[in-house]
Amino acid sequence: DKEITMEKVANPVQAYAKALVEVGGQDERIFCLTADLMHPFMIEEFSLKYPDRFFNVGVAEQNLMGIAAGLATCGKIPFVHTYTPFMTMRSCEQMRTDVCYPFLNVKRAGMCSGINMGVGGATHHSVEDIAILRSIPNMTPLSPADAVEMGKAVYAATKHVGPTFIRFGRYPAPLVYEEGGGHPFQIGKAITLKEGNDISLLATGLMVSRALAAAELLAKDGIAVRVINIHTIKPIDREAIVKAAKETGAIVTAEEHNIMAGFGAAVAEVVVEE
Repeated sequence: DKEITMEKVANPVQAYAKALVEVGGQDERIFCLTADLMHPFMIEEFSLKYPDRFFNVGVAEQNLMGIAAGLATCGKIPFVHTYTPFMTMRSCEQMRTDVCYPFLNVKRAGMCSGINMGVGGATHHSVEDIAILRSIPNMTPLSPADAVEMGKAVYAATKHVGPTFIRFGRYPAPLVYEEGGGHPFQIGKAITLKEGNDISLLATGLMVSRALAAAELLAKDGIAVRVINIHTIKPIDREAIVKAAKETGAIVTAEEHNIMAGFGAAVAEVVVEE
């Protein structure tokens, strides 16, 4: 609990770009590809430091995925960048067939997930991506809670072998963790941020900070809320979900996504199956 702070904000995009340059300097297999979104993703530094490993394919998301798949078959680790709705819908077939079915080591960075890109209108909202991503075989979707966890997610994705997706927004968001904090990040392992036995709040991505705020409000009414950050949509931490259901008797989920087939549905599936 001591690492939790709601007083500061930071941009997860900046944290992502910084971590990408760091891992790119540590591993020459890492390539950076984008569909004409260098500036929004803040990946100019990568392009300048490692120009031979940077490619802008233009506004051609399906081609972007195919090129990434080709690089992966040659032993490279491509990180591909475009807005989440274009990644998960426009190039869904290429993502499924070219990358995930053959279990290629391609990393996808999806910006403007949920309704974070409000000014972009409905075309730039992404309220179906979790449903799509978790239904595709071999896909590992990550949804870090803040800028601090974003850096850890990039390192985890780099080490993880197989198709990976990092889901995030575009704008500064509340920090859940202290910068420089030593909290762990293990793919598939949820993090309990606040203990409580009256009810459990399970959240992912930007909604983790909202869950903590809700827990503070409920505490004033004497309700002890357990807050769990589930940063990995799949494989989901079944043990943490079952433990919460048994010990608190009630679960509320929070996500920036359509209620149909999303994170809440994934949690409900675990509870029903168990």
